[in-house]
Amino acid sequence: MGRKRKSVFSTSTNTYTKEAKVKLDRPVLDNNALDKDETRSCFTVISDLLSDTLINYRHLQAHDVEVSPDVLKATFELEEALRRAKSHLSTASARNGHILTDSSTGVVCTQERLPMLPPIMDKVLERAVFTHPGVGNDTEKTYDRLEILGDAYIELIATKLIWRRFQEIPSGRISQIRELLVKNETLAEYATGYGLDSKATVPQDYLKQPKRWTKTKADIFEAYVAAAIISDPVDGYRVVEKWLTQLWLPKLSELGIQKPVLNAKEILARKIMGKGIKLRYLDEHPPAQQRPGMQTFFVGVYLTGWGWDNKHLGSGQGHNKTIAGNEAAHQALSNEPLVEEITCAKRAHEAAKDQSGIR
Repeated sequence: MGRKRKSVFSTSTNTYTKEAKVKLDRPVLDNNALDKDETRSCFTVISDLLSDTLINYRHLQAHDVEVSPDVLKATFELEEALRRAKSHLSTASARNGHILTDSSTGVVCTQERLPMLPPIMDKVLERAVFTHPGVGNDTEKTYDRLEILGDAYIELIATKLIWRRFQEIPSGRISQIRELLVKNETLAEYATGYGLDSKATVPQDYLKQPKRWTKTKADIFEAYVAAAIISDPVDGYRVVEKWLTQLWLPKLSELGIQKPVLNAKEILARKIMGKGIKLRYLDEHPPAQQRPGMQTFFVGVYLTGWGWDNKHLGSGQGHNKTIAGNEAAHQALSNEPLVEEITCAKRAHEAAKDQSGIR
């Protein structure tokens, strides 16, 4: 109870060589700078409140609690109007991205109004978060293990958020939106926004390799998430989940209303399937490895029946076979002349069958 929480930017002892350490200096602005963008702050506060309200509406609907359609529609329309208005605001603070320090807590925020960064309650873990495995032999003193755990936490929290916010979208769309939230570019952007990269101890040549540096910043962010959670066994997960939710809501708001879409596989099957007809989804190429734990699958859809034998109808790709198969069906449906030819053959066959039944 009596332990005082330390700032994530409190001074720590570095046991590694100065040659290995790269520090990116950023100007620290006076807190009075926060008052220069009150209009943007107002939009942000209202947008966040609306986003929370929409999540609560979805939660109520999931538990069969009646929500007025008029109220829900008005809330969506207001959120969309605010999003359009907010997009026209371009301020110096949003462009520069300078870091600001909360004088009461020592925790950082930015002029883009990023939510407050949760603290790491363990100094050993805090040092490890900012230490690249390439400059330390002991995995316990680097982020080597932490970033794996943080990646899992981030995937889970992102999936839960999308699941609650968009109740009617299919699993494939959930995966697509989640990738937007958890991809290296997004996490690296957050790491830069909070100045985590300026604390990092990394090999000297990393700054000259943009892709590797982006990946490293994403790893640092993932490690930070893990350290913030496990260093506070009582409230760590809850605090981090709330923080990440606030961090991601602007990106989800930019997506607008996600309307449920019909499964392209089901539509294609309805159009061309019949008794004895085969519609097969087959792997066309081996999966391609994009990053650890992330693959791209390649699937084609083939028809046997109505006079065709193993006819290729379309191809698709995605982060799992379900998405890739659905994309293949979507491509098949977009070939309207071929689909019409198949459905005509289907109707002709069924008509001939009906005629033979009458006789």
